[in-house]
Amino acid sequence: MRIARVWFGLHALVVLTGVVTQLFVTSGVMGGRYESAAARMANVFAYFTIQSNLIVGFTSLLLAIRPLRTSTVFRTLRLDGVLAIAVTGIVFHLVLADLQDLTGWAWAADFLLHTASPLLGVLGWLLFGPRRAVTPRIIGWSVVYPLAWVAFTLVRGAIDGFYPYPFIDVTALGYGRVAVNCLVIAVLFLALAFGAMLLDRLLGRGLDDPDEPRLRRDVQHRPAESGRE
Repeated sequence: MRIARVWFGLHALVVLTGVVTQLFVTSGVMGGRYESAAARMANVFAYFTIQSNLIVGFTSLLLAIRPLRTSTVFRTLRLDGVLAIAVTGIVFHLVLADLQDLTGWAWAADFLLHTASPLLGVLGWLLFGPRRAVTPRIIGWSVVYPLAWVAFTLVRGAIDGFYPYPFIDVTALGYGRVAVNCLVIAVLFLALAFGAMLLDRLLGRGLDDPDEPRLRRDVQHRPAESGRE
């Protein structure tokens, strides 16, 4: 349990460091869409990469503080964070990594958010769980976040013309193509979610001890019996 809490705490620290570093780097970038440093920094939070890091980092921090958490809200956020950070790492390293040549603090932020955090998030879930937390109901709730992100991004893009990623750029692709792209990503997200549920059940085997209720009753009754002797 102590190792798990240290792992989760480390992941939360990595996310915090990565996001703060990215804000610092973005504030100094000139000549973009937004002139003021405040606007550029605020725009950082529109990216799926940043949001996925914040969700998985926040849930990791909660687990570091108190590992045993079973609420529906927490389990939904945890599943969203693990799946989203996994997608972030996979897509970046398969598609985007070769499109940029970063140095200094920009490279450091990029490494923390796109490499270190996905590895810590996925490995942390595989090693420490929490187990038996993914159910069809939790998967249903987990879909709310990516749908909300897509809706917000499209509405915002229609207002100011900013789209954080090419696959959702309505100006360049049109609504039809963007709708198809979003559908493909939704199917991928659901496939990963149900895969996580099956893996969660597999890894959680043996955690249910059939004698646990009896043992618990014995422990509860023992003090009373001892008091009568």
